[in-house]
Amino acid sequence: MTYNNNHYVLTSGRVVDVNAGKILTDQAVVVKDGIIHDICDEATLDPKLPNFSLNGRYVSPGLIDCHAHCFVGQFGDRGNVLPSEMTARAGHHLDGMLQRGFTTVRDAGGADSGHRGAVEKGLFPGPRLFVSGKILSQTGGHGDHRAIADACSCGTVAGGMSVIADGVDAVRKAVRENVRQSVDQIKIMGGGGVSSPGDKLIHPQYSLKEIAAIVDEAELCGRYVMAHIYSDIGIRRAVEQGVRSVEHGNFLTEDTAKVMAERDAHLVPTLVTYQADAKYGSGFGWSDENSTKNAEVLSSGLTSLENALRHGVNVGYGTDLCWSPKSYQGDGLLIHQQVCGAAEALRHATVNNARVVRMEGLIGEIARGAHADLIILDTNPLESLACFSQTNSSVVAVLKSGRAVRDDIAIFS
Repeated sequence: MTYNNNHYVLTSGRVVDVNAGKILTDQAVVVKDGIIHDICDEATLDPKLPNFSLNGRYVSPGLIDCHAHCFVGQFGDRGNVLPSEMTARAGHHLDGMLQRGFTTVRDAGGADSGHRGAVEKGLFPGPRLFVSGKILSQTGGHGDHRAIADACSCGTVAGGMSVIADGVDAVRKAVRENVRQSVDQIKIMGGGGVSSPGDKLIHPQYSLKEIAAIVDEAELCGRYVMAHIYSDIGIRRAVEQGVRSVEHGNFLTEDTAKVMAERDAHLVPTLVTYQADAKYGSGFGWSDENSTKNAEVLSSGLTSLENALRHGVNVGYGTDLCWSPKSYQGDGLLIHQQVCGAAEALRHATVNNARVVRMEGLIGEIARGAHADLIILDTNPLESLACFSQTNSSVVAVLKSGRAVRDDIAIFS
């Protein structure tokens, strides 16, 4: 295959239709210039096209992680790692995500347009990136990781991942500064968190006026707001002010799920990180308080997912693996599968997440006109999403925009 021409066909495969939740047989996938040009009966193919046989394997859309972190240090670093090393780590993390089959990732804070550009220019391999830049946090909020005795009043903390902004004028300026640096969306801390020292999970953060100002400023320049929130009251306050994407949302009630559905807000659960952090937290320096918070959100996560699905909220998929091994990235799909089955859970990490990043019809499905982001597997993902897990993966090849970035069995050689 000559990738410069980038016009070929995949045959003898079983195509995963994520929308319908079924497998298509005897259908060829024609790729041209990185786009799915056609899906057609194999009998109608142009015999002159380069043809790669999948020998009965399954071809699924590339996965999407809508809450990932590639630009992170170790827990407790508190800015002691230079951005140059952080970017080197980011390149390593992004390559790993791509190899696991995540061809699109929304970074939930830390990565900026430079990381996105580095991937686009081929400086290091990685998924298609949507970046948030610096996360907006109020003083003492989840993004404020200063110690109690820390007298520093500087606005940027946590190794450059967050910026402290208080008051309507300050949050507007912070949004504008992020937009000046070409972010794709604005991330705010709308409530307490597991890893932060000075807040509680149940406490909402930012005033209604501040949230409304952030949303207004973001929408003026074509962006939207995603918000880290656990508490039900925090979710409702944020969504009623126009926040479009709720991150985590572990204490979501049925009543607030109805509000989310009415306002077309999305939920991006990050359930796998609590399982991984429960295992690894003591090793990377968590306090007893961190562990207690983590146990609290872990115990409530499945209920929030059930509430969202019951009331028609668009549920995406995120991982939020900051300090625990990122190899758990695909394992979270099995948690979703417990609640709604494999086909629906796969939609969370494909077509549903495509809605979250406003790329419907372009990623997350095998359809005419979509990017040729594809995963080749030895097993049927509609039977079990264990095929994407770190222990039972059946992924043998990954294509991003039609190019093989992983090819374990030499399909494309």
